[in-house]
Amino acid sequence: MKRFSTKYPGVFYRLANRIGRSGDERVYYVVFKKDGRTHEEKVGRQYADNMTAAKASLIRAERIEGKRLSRKEIRDRKKTNKWTVNALWDEYMATHANNKSLLIEARKFDRNLRYTLGNKEPNELAPLDFDRIRLKLQREGKYTTAVRVLELIKRTINFGIKRNLVSPLKFKIEIPRLYNQTTEDLTSEQMAVLLKTLDDDEDQLCANLMRLALFSGMRRGELFKLKWDDIDTERGFICIRDPKGGPDQKIPLNDAAREVFRAIPHDEESPYVFPGKKEDTHLTDMRKSIARIKMNARLPDGFRPLHGLRHVYASMLASSGKVDMYTLQKLLTHKSPLMTQRYAHLRDDALKRASNVASDLIQKIQNGQSEKSSSTGVDK
Repeated sequence: MKRFSTKYPGVFYRLANRIGRSGDERVYYVVFKKDGRTHEEKVGRQYADNMTAAKASLIRAERIEGKRLSRKEIRDRKKTNKWTVNALWDEYMATHANNKSLLIEARKFDRNLRYTLGNKEPNELAPLDFDRIRLKLQREGKYTTAVRVLELIKRTINFGIKRNLVSPLKFKIEIPRLYNQTTEDLTSEQMAVLLKTLDDDEDQLCANLMRLALFSGMRRGELFKLKWDDIDTERGFICIRDPKGGPDQKIPLNDAAREVFRAIPHDEESPYVFPGKKEDTHLTDMRKSIARIKMNARLPDGFRPLHGLRHVYASMLASSGKVDMYTLQKLLTHKSPLMTQRYAHLRDDALKRASNVASDLIQKIQNGQSEKSSSTGVDK
């Protein structure tokens, strides 16, 4: 069968009959060298597996790095019935290939589990194994990461249990409760200094990224992935693709954000608002410029410039007293109202201030009546 090359090195496809329908579909293959041998492997079909050249390229990189099993290895694993945590995770990844948010989870798994508990089968694990993972991360100050990693291995093992690949654990994986109620905020003075610093900074692309975080409340990853086609200036909305792996969401395009977009040069060769150096890619980091702006604006040490500005956006709306919690939840694209509750106390403060306005008005009326009574000689 004829090979058709792609723009990705080591990725090609052949045409084959489409499964269950008339017509053809692409069947993608990868070629790479490992351990002195050349490997050629089928990675998936265009429609049946929703495979693309870009996905095939990622799979090729993971195969070279030893982070993914080949299809043959997965079949052999099923025959021998030896399912380690690594094998379960690789199978989980293979069956959830369309979930883009799993790329972050995959890095977390490789960094914390693949070379520790990953080579063991679930029935070989003991509670102490999980305690060691948790304590190691907590000693490093990574309390949130400790929780997420334990949730990740629990999900991996449960995946194997549901598919009858492994037996249920004889103990419960204890996951510490996470009190992640950090709400970063800036005073009016700090905000004024930050805005002046953004105006003066040499990297206006980074400055505009930070302005958008403040004016729209969008997440870091959502801003980097934003395309010009996602901005509907006519109807006044921004489409957010895959917010934290969920369905697409729309948020209003306010006047301040609209002005920022107008100031950003539009690269006609890239669909992204913040294009990367390579074709058809977007930026993923502006660490140096962000650090410089944070230092020059004299922001607090613990303030996270991009995520912190999202908190500032939410705090301003909540404390204004003009935005209810349901509306704030929709603006922040929170899946659950519980995630928005961290700002509820600011809303309560605004309601108290509003209530005090009524109290002050009544007090003024009373004072006015007293003064009027005194001037006419009427007893109080």
